[in-house]
Amino acid sequence: MHLAYPAVLAALLFCVGLYGVLARRNAILVLMSVELMLNAVNLNLVAFDVWLRDTLHSGQALTLFTIAIAAAEIGIGLAIVLAVYRNRGSSDIDRLRDTAETDEAETLPDDADADSAGPPPGQADEKTGKTKKAEATT
Repeated sequence: MHLAYPAVLAALLFCVGLYGVLARRNAILVLMSVELMLNAVNLNLVAFDVWLRDTLHSGQALTLFTIAIAAAEIGIGLAIVLAVYRNRGSSDIDRLRDTAETDEAETLPDDADADSAGPPPGQADEKTGKTKKAEATT
């Protein structure tokens, strides 16, 4: 068997997976693309194991470990995606950036007057999406 055939197939699988990771916005499709990339690596491991005629079959043994790690990764990843979907109503990756915590202060400075303080207390600011607490100064 020529080594070029499985190597080219693995390279194509890896490129399709890489495109899926970079271009997709749905978290489940990103996880599927990562699985494609791992399967391309597994194909390379088995192909090189057969080509080198390794008596210990270390490439195939390493492939079994990779499959076990991929199964654990997909289980944990799907659990996280399901929890995010239940909380947010969407599994869109771009919308997940809104969940990041920031170190910005949520209170306005004391010297700001009430007219230019921004939105009234209890309403969300359009820029940050957070509610600002305005202190009443007399």
